[in-house]
Amino acid sequence: MVTEFTPFSALIGGALIGLAAAAMMMLTGRIAGVSGIAARLLPPADLTGFSSRLAFIVGLIAAPLVWWVATGSPATQTVPGNLLLMIAAGLMVGFGSVFGSGCTSGHGVCGLARLSPRSLVAVAVFMGAAAITVFLTRHVIGG
Repeated sequence: MVTEFTPFSALIGGALIGLAAAAMMMLTGRIAGVSGIAARLLPPADLTGFSSRLAFIVGLIAAPLVWWVATGSPATQTVPGNLLLMIAAGLMVGFGSVFGSGCTSGHGVCGLARLSPRSLVAVAVFMGAAAITVFLTRHVIGG
């Protein structure tokens, strides 16, 4: 499987993620860590800021639908259609974000921008794990 190189859309997407993270920090004083935002929606939920957390998650879910309406074509996915593999990957990501006390958005976008040493280590670990996973699935397992 070949992943298409799309620098223009990647630049725009990265700028929008950075803008959203900066806006959240400036407006709420909170870090835009998606795993933390989602976890604080679950019981026992803290009702302080509940509506803004819910709006953030709804926005993440609605974004592909907005793209579809705006462009007339659905957002493309580069993930495998293997349901068992997707479940295993989701569980590993969930475990990793709990074990690492944050996710890619919290550590990678916000933590690195704040020069957090803990986030630097977390990003090095999850990027290394991602590189190994891609190598194994594409060249060893053949996925």
